[in-house]
Amino acid sequence: MDPAAKNPSPDDSSHAFLPDGGELGALIRRFDWSTTALGPLAGWPASLKTVTAMLLLSPTPIVLLWGERGIMIYNDAYSVFAGSRHPQLLGSEVREGWPEVADFNDNVMKVGLAGGTLSYKDQELVLYRNGRPERAWMNLDYSPVFDDQAQPAGVIAMVVETTERVMAERELQGQQARLQQMFEQAPGLMAMLRGPEHFFEMANPAYLRVVGERDVIGKPVREALPEVERQGFIDILDRVYLSGTAFVGTGIRVGLQRIQGEAEEERLLDFVFQPVTDANGNVAGIFVEGYDVTERAEAEQALRENEQRLRFLDALAKETARSVDADAILSITTRMLGEHLGLSSCAYADMEPDQDSFTIRGDWSAPGCMSIVGHYRLAAFGGLAVQKLRAGEAFIVDDHLARLPAADAATFQQLDIAATICLPLVKEGRLTALMAIHDRVPRVWSACELALLREVTDRSWAHIERVRSAAAVRQREQCFLEQLEAKVAERTAALARSEANIRAVLETSHLYMAMLAPDGAILYVNATALAGIGARFNELAYLPFWESPWFAATPGMPERVREMTRRVAAGATERVTMTLNMPQGVRVFDFSVRPVTGEDGSIFALVPEALDISERVNAEQALQQLHKMEALGNLTGGIAHDFNNLLMAVLGSLDLLRRRMPADPALLRLVDNARAGAERGASLTARMLTFARKQELHKTPIDLAQLIAGMKELLHSSLGPTIQLQVELPTRLARVKTDPNQLETALLNLAANARDAMAGVGHIRIAAEELSLAEEQNGLPAARYVRLELSDSGTGMDEATLKRAVEPFFTSKGVGKGTGLGLSMVHGLAEQSGGRLVLRSSPGAGTTAEIWLPALQAEYGPPSAPATPAHEETPRRVPKPLTLLAVDDDELVLFSTVGILEAAGHRVLSARSAGEALDLLRVNQVDILITDHAMPLMSGAQLAAVVRETRPQLPVLLVSGYAELPSTTPALALHRLAKPFTPDHLLDAIEQLRGGS
Repeated sequence: MDPAAKNPSPDDSSHAFLPDGGELGALIRRFDWSTTALGPLAGWPASLKTVTAMLLLSPTPIVLLWGERGIMIYNDAYSVFAGSRHPQLLGSEVREGWPEVADFNDNVMKVGLAGGTLSYKDQELVLYRNGRPERAWMNLDYSPVFDDQAQPAGVIAMVVETTERVMAERELQGQQARLQQMFEQAPGLMAMLRGPEHFFEMANPAYLRVVGERDVIGKPVREALPEVERQGFIDILDRVYLSGTAFVGTGIRVGLQRIQGEAEEERLLDFVFQPVTDANGNVAGIFVEGYDVTERAEAEQALRENEQRLRFLDALAKETARSVDADAILSITTRMLGEHLGLSSCAYADMEPDQDSFTIRGDWSAPGCMSIVGHYRLAAFGGLAVQKLRAGEAFIVDDHLARLPAADAATFQQLDIAATICLPLVKEGRLTALMAIHDRVPRVWSACELALLREVTDRSWAHIERVRSAAAVRQREQCFLEQLEAKVAERTAALARSEANIRAVLETSHLYMAMLAPDGAILYVNATALAGIGARFNELAYLPFWESPWFAATPGMPERVREMTRRVAAGATERVTMTLNMPQGVRVFDFSVRPVTGEDGSIFALVPEALDISERVNAEQALQQLHKMEALGNLTGGIAHDFNNLLMAVLGSLDLLRRRMPADPALLRLVDNARAGAERGASLTARMLTFARKQELHKTPIDLAQLIAGMKELLHSSLGPTIQLQVELPTRLARVKTDPNQLETALLNLAANARDAMAGVGHIRIAAEELSLAEEQNGLPAARYVRLELSDSGTGMDEATLKRAVEPFFTSKGVGKGTGLGLSMVHGLAEQSGGRLVLRSSPGAGTTAEIWLPALQAEYGPPSAPATPAHEETPRRVPKPLTLLAVDDDELVLFSTVGILEAAGHRVLSARSAGEALDLLRVNQVDILITDHAMPLMSGAQLAAVVRETRPQLPVLLVSGYAELPSTTPALALHRLAKPFTPDHLLDAIEQLRGGS
């Protein structure tokens, strides 16, 4: 609301006390003061009117806070301070007008109304003068205002805002702090000097380090650094101060006593004395700024000296490089060193063994200076020279007369030497040589000159040593070369012999051997490996190993060998069994490749080796097949044994049954059919036993031509009219020894197999010839043989079928069309006869079966006809019955055997074990003992041995289901009979034992 909204008219007489007062005067006159605690202007006390009139005329911001509430009356200057809160502050209570500082103003009112005063210098307050908080600084002076009764009625405040000044001062302080920080951290030295006496007002750490950390602040220069006054630096400062002109110094040498009590240290400085003026332009001080360039100057000087030194050494090296004589080297060295350093003379000497005498063999002297070549004693140059040089230390004198006793300096004076440096050469603790430089006037030798002399001396002596060593080496080399040539010739011859021996070993080795480069290129191949592929080395040289003929004919092998070669070239060793297609056929090799490394461990060659193990592999496979066939034979023999026991019971019972039956043709036919089936079973077991090589053969000399001629009709009837049989036999053929019945059966089996392979149509050829083997062939030793051959025009067999053809129970015929024992029986017959069955076949080309049998020496003629006992249909009766003991663990066999013997009229005792038999023998008189062999606990042969101990004359007949009966000792002399047997076989055996044959 406008404070003058209800303002009286301007000509109101109550306003007379108010001066013009500017804007605020007008506002006060128009303001409706009746709305405040002050009331209308006419009613204001005289003291309030007086103070109001006074503040309106003041240029200083003034505000009057009247009454307990602090009603605000202020002038134009204060309105500027109030900002956007003007004019609302006029007539308002101070606590409400400035709420953000209400607590502050509350304290002002309490103090002022109590008659007290307050004064604040640069008081910081946060005010909302323009609608936002602002930090403000001000000088505030508060005084009480008294009413007409002389009592505090209000508080008058003079407000002077100092915000701009405070901010400016703070900025200036920040700048000064930053300048001070920069001053402190500046790498160059800085100082501020004040007044004509040049007092140190400020000095940075870099300046203090240069002057030795001395306390200089507040002191004049001549007191703080007294040593610089005599060096003229105070005079320079005075001129700068008086003239106002800066002084710049570059590379100025300044002597500073940086450590109290010690000598001054010379420093090189780049600096400026810069005059500093005050506000009136008068020089008030001098700003000193500069840099300590001592190290830089020294480095530059050292660099220059080093460059000069290196140029000199390079020139010296070039001059002496071509010299191979020690004196020439030293002559060049002394001349160039003397000229480079500007010496009067430079010399070298060799020490005598007494460590005192020495000879200067060569020197260089400047024009006008004397030569010092000659013989001397070290002691003549003084004790210091002796002490230093024998200790291996440099002897350095810059003025002999000043530094040495007169007696020691006399020799030097005689040689016109005033200053010298002499360096010793000490070897193995003894002084060996000297190198010295001299000047005829006193001379302070620099460290650079001493270092140069040391380096030149060391290089010269090292060069001389190298020259001497080189000469000695050349001499030794010459001697060595002569010896070496002789040894090389000798070792070359030895190496040639060694290589020849190694090559002979490699070339005669039965191993396939080669040498390859690491990348697999062929470098060498021995004769065995070349012969294996029928190649020459020039056809293989540098060919990749895997592309060679050894592997090219085997699918996938080149890639496999290439990978192996790569692994071996990386450090591996490979060894495998490898089957390869070689020119001579499929061969199996034990193949290996290994790396060959040098002394540094790197691989420089690969060595492949191969051993032909084909025969060994074939032998192992044959052995495995032999073990397999042996296991099958044992199985087959066991089955045949058990089956023979069954057949024995069946055939025996059938014989007894037929002889006791009435003459009924129908019943007799049934018995004969049963007997025929049992006999077929016996034939099957015979084949099984033949394969198992447990069939006892009745071997007799046989003429194969007559045997085959006698079988032609049987073969024709067996093969049928659609199969053509061709028999080709020589007129004269050696006899063989085998079982004729078994051989006939074998031929019939082979013919039947051929017939089945031809599906009933084709031709079969049977031939025989006499052959002599000069060496082993097909597992047969060298000897004379008769080869019986049967070939057909059938379908033939593949390789897999051919390999299994002789396995028992294996057949390529359909189910129920073959036992799988035919070829097995032929195989067993041939081997039991000392021969071999050889089968040759391929699909579509038919099959040829060859039975190889040993030929008898000079035996020709017809075979012995086998005896075929007649079959008797009536029981045989013996003229004189015997008491017999029959023993068998099989009850059926035992029952059959007892029945046959009792039917013939014998008295028979029976026992089911050897133990029962021994019990019966102890209480019965027996004429003959008939026992089975294979019984538990005690076999038949063991039973016979026990019985013979007490009854040695008792005949014993040993019976077995194995056709190959167990052998017995000559002492036992047991008669043997194989199961299954007929009644006639058993009775014939009994009669033979009765007769004692």
